[in-house]
Amino acid sequence: MHRDDTTLRVLSTSDLAGLDITLADVVDTVEQAYRTLAAGQSDNPRKLTVKPADGHSVSYAMLGRDGVRNVVAIKTSYKHGLHESRDNQHYYTMLTIYDDVTGLPVAMMDCSRIGSLRTPAVSALLARECATPDARTALVIGTGTQGRLALPFLLTTLPQLDRLLLSGTHPDGIAAVRTELARHFPDREIELVDDLKKAAREADVIVATAGGHTPAAVEADWLKPGAVSILVGHGLAPSTLHRADRVIATSEAQMRVTGTDMADTDGNLPAVDLELPVIISGVSKARTAPAQRIFAYNSGLVVTDIALGHRFAQLAADQNLGTEVALWR
Repeated sequence: MHRDDTTLRVLSTSDLAGLDITLADVVDTVEQAYRTLAAGQSDNPRKLTVKPADGHSVSYAMLGRDGVRNVVAIKTSYKHGLHESRDNQHYYTMLTIYDDVTGLPVAMMDCSRIGSLRTPAVSALLARECATPDARTALVIGTGTQGRLALPFLLTTLPQLDRLLLSGTHPDGIAAVRTELARHFPDREIELVDDLKKAAREADVIVATAGGHTPAAVEADWLKPGAVSILVGHGLAPSTLHRADRVIATSEAQMRVTGTDMADTDGNLPAVDLELPVIISGVSKARTAPAQRIFAYNSGLVVTDIALGHRFAQLAADQNLGTEVALWR
């Protein structure tokens, strides 16, 4: 396809769905984005948020620049029907990328698959950096979009895990989790748990991905020494944060904006000890003692969406996918 400064490649949900990318490729791409940010080569300004007084919707706008890929991108996100069940919500997210060397637009794409891969990849990186060397048991809470890929990504960064626990109540979601694991790791099995407290006591790594209406809430007293609990959605009680020996976040600023449901009775959140980009860079370690219970907060940084989106745009261009739109002609 001929490219100039008047056309834009648009990549639809179906275009991106047809692209093959390994879990290791996703993890490497996301990890590189963190390293680049920690080195001061990328820019990740604080996201802009708009939410009506009744809380029925939320909108975000995020601008960033990847200094290694030399691209600038804008991500927008809009979710409507927050008080409704997941099936009745409307969610739209887009990423538009520009080449900062040529000045030409690269692509505009649906960002849902990018987010569905980036988030569990970040959880897996948090687990790798925070877990004890002898971690063997992982517990995933929730069977939605994030829960379905949590275990395959965990096994990508922590291949020594030999016991995989799942806490979920939706039959279709449970089946989807099993399907995803079988697709990536056909020799591994999932144990479905009905006693969350018992499962939490046995887990070295907990990834909480449940939706906002979940009754699941792991308490700090349930955690074994050395456990790491990673919050993506819901499923952890505030005590796991406030009584943690170490608090790690992808971004402390974002945690203070989006993690208010974990605040104490006075509305306060504890200080973050380290952010993930610094840990990934090798400057500091997440864990400083074997028995520390670590709480990790996974919130998206747009530089990771940009890096993964650019990787998808490259793969799509190689396969001549997408539609050229004469947007500025």
